[in-house]
Amino acid sequence: MKVLDHLEEWIITFLMGAATLLIFVAVIHRFGAGTRIPYVQDWLLSLHFSWAQELCIYMFVWMAKFGAAYGVRTGIHVGVDVLVNRLPEDWRKIAVLVALIGGALFTGIIGTLGLRFIWENGMHYALFHLLGFATGDLPEGPTAPDLEWPTWIVYSAVPLGSYLMCFRFLQVMWTFVRTGEVPHHDAAHVEGLGDDDPSFNEAVLKVGAK
Repeated sequence: MKVLDHLEEWIITFLMGAATLLIFVAVIHRFGAGTRIPYVQDWLLSLHFSWAQELCIYMFVWMAKFGAAYGVRTGIHVGVDVLVNRLPEDWRKIAVLVALIGGALFTGIIGTLGLRFIWENGMHYALFHLLGFATGDLPEGPTAPDLEWPTWIVYSAVPLGSYLMCFRFLQVMWTFVRTGEVPHHDAAHVEGLGDDDPSFNEAVLKVGAK
């Protein structure tokens, strides 16, 4: 469970760092390949980074799916709760539970449909081929244009991200049933800074002195 507590942050951090580095290298390569430097230009032109843009797009898609799960866990998704907060306490609890159950049900359905899609899009063939089973007339599935990866690997973000969202909805619902609290994100709060943080107090004093 401790691994799941920060799973989204690790995935998002890795993908964001890798995408940033890849974009930087691709830009430097494009700039250097257009510069007339003997031998260096020829060497850069021999390198092919046509796949970089496609890979970065896929990385951002995966970041979005796992970022949505992170949003459920931390309560940063946009929501309108004016009406819910005006309801009596018992009705408010029922409304919140219905919303959480609906979120879990919806993401569970999307995850299942996504799993079925990638299964029929080449995952079935890949699994049978890996295990040494006869593939018969099973379709091998399409591949990405530049990376030439099986597209079912790329589309795996849909079931994985959706099932993780479903798990987060169930996790939030369980916490709400036990404590009556749901995650709430304070947009004005900066993690690591607070009234009891010496660096925060020192910064406030410096601003006040100016």
